[in-house]
Amino acid sequence: MNTLRFITAGNVDDGKSTLIGRLLYDSDSIHTDQLGVLQKQTKQEGVDIDLSLITDGLRAEREQGITIDVAYKYFSTKKRKFIIADAPGHEQYTRNMITGASNSDLIIILVDARKGITEQTKRHASIGSLMGIKKAIVAVNKIDLLNYSETVFNQIKEDFEAIQAQLNFDEVHFLPVSALVGDNIVSKSVNTPWYHGKALLETLETIELETTENLASRFQVQWVIRPKDEAHHDYRGYAGLVLSGSYKVGDTVIILPANMATKIVKIEKNLESVQEVKAGDNVVLHFENNIDISRGDSVVLYHQLPIESNQVKSWISWLDNAPLQVGKTYLLQHRFKNVRVKIQEVTQKWNVNNWEFTNETEIKLNDIAQINLRTNQSLFFDAFEDNPKTGNAILIDETSNNTVGALLFL
Repeated sequence: MNTLRFITAGNVDDGKSTLIGRLLYDSDSIHTDQLGVLQKQTKQEGVDIDLSLITDGLRAEREQGITIDVAYKYFSTKKRKFIIADAPGHEQYTRNMITGASNSDLIIILVDARKGITEQTKRHASIGSLMGIKKAIVAVNKIDLLNYSETVFNQIKEDFEAIQAQLNFDEVHFLPVSALVGDNIVSKSVNTPWYHGKALLETLETIELETTENLASRFQVQWVIRPKDEAHHDYRGYAGLVLSGSYKVGDTVIILPANMATKIVKIEKNLESVQEVKAGDNVVLHFENNIDISRGDSVVLYHQLPIESNQVKSWISWLDNAPLQVGKTYLLQHRFKNVRVKIQEVTQKWNVNNWEFTNETEIKLNDIAQINLRTNQSLFFDAFEDNPKTGNAILIDETSNNTVGALLFL
């Protein structure tokens, strides 16, 4: 049973938390004891359970009536497991949405049927696309407030399709829903006889996921394991996650940055020796030669070498209150590998409100731009489009230790 990771996004009060609550509630994914707590916390007159409370897990955000962080929920059906990220809708919390989108396979973009496509809808769609999400569901919510109008639904669908060509989604589904009432969430609604697609849950259960097993094999050392005790006197293993592709005993690999070839002589998974491992497996690799290998070093198949360069072109989503400074030295963290970088120039800025590129060079909180970086040592990476697992990084301000940017390599 595979796992679908998806994120919900939309304007403030478009009903993201209620949608997730309805999905969990109607699919019987809430424990009985939790239901009792939610019933006691619900203050709305005539409402048995305030569904938004299911995801609004922090007391502070409940008191404000908004979601101010990324709330994660887990549930499963007979067909699939799910991890949901509920991202905030406010523009100043766009960076939180980036956090949720970075690990998502699909994005649900909520659109209030009364408001239609807004600038924030475009912002969320472009960020989801920029972060490599290929599949999207546009859920036209609160359709019940407009008497389940097919005309309104078709107009919103048409408006989104007008901007879809500028996004990288390869699959988009449009659904008329009412999160509050439950229309087309878990089962098809009789109130929308003109809608011939699937309900939301069935769409989520049946949508096909892209796999990283067919990508170039990538492994980065997280821990060097050397117990140095009598029982494991000569033990030397290299632990980490298989990011993409696969490895098997006998494979010839290149250790980077040492650029030395060796063979895999043993692979451990769950404390047992195995012959082959694939993307998503946590493993320990053992090599034929005694090579000096450190945390952050990469292990790749000899015929699948990544890009090696100290000049990097990248998209950046700026996450800090202080603006980006061209010429300043930052720390680039590429999973477990850290290198120092200087931002050489801003080549173009994406104006999400006008849906166009500009020549502006001032990059502030929530801005998205293309930049050129220079690293103090060679970086081994893939273009994000070729391999999302090794095509991204974060930028850290060494002075404040704040994460200031999310990078996608070009």
